[in-house]
Amino acid sequence: MLDPFSLFMIGLSFFVVAVTPGPANISNAIIAMRQGRKVSLIYGAGLSFGLVFWGVIAASGMGAVLQSSVYLLMILKVFGGFYLLWLAYLSGKSAFNPQVEDINDPSNIPTARKWFIRGFLLNISNPKTVIAWLAALSVGLDAGDDIHALVAGVLVCVFVGFSVNAMYSLVFSFTGVMNIYQRISRWINGIASALFTVAGIGLIRSAFNRSPV
Repeated sequence: MLDPFSLFMIGLSFFVVAVTPGPANISNAIIAMRQGRKVSLIYGAGLSFGLVFWGVIAASGMGAVLQSSVYLLMILKVFGGFYLLWLAYLSGKSAFNPQVEDINDPSNIPTARKWFIRGFLLNISNPKTVIAWLAALSVGLDAGDDIHALVAGVLVCVFVGFSVNAMYSLVFSFTGVMNIYQRISRWINGIASALFTVAGIGLIRSAFNRSPV
């Protein structure tokens, strides 16, 4: 079993990656501001289970295989890139016309299950997440550590991932924050669209780089 300090370092490393604003956190924040805390928590749970998916891949050793499998990684990156571009398109429509139905409209996503699936798909569409897992686990794990140490490290990262997504849901669903969003939603959605576009194009471009990462 890992000592407490090693577990703390693994958790801290994963927290730094998880809390950094990216497509997942940005989309969760916008959903919290637009649809409220309950919907955002469901969406965040989907994001978190998407992280768990890549955590299992990393912990099982498949992460290293994925990194070395150029064509499989290319396919996953292209899929993830186009998914991000689709989110950019929806956010852009909402920015130019606030009345247009978009990803955050409950009429498009009427059930909790679909909110959850949206979040899950967003995180599993980015294979680079497995690199974050490998990096975080490598901080506190050594080659001689047993399966119990690996499981402990993964559980710490899972806890951190769920906590970060819940934090975004709670912070951005406060009434004052939601009121601000209502006044400047066009700008927020426009910026989100630009960020999704940059992230999507970057992921697709990286799919055709020679480096597997």
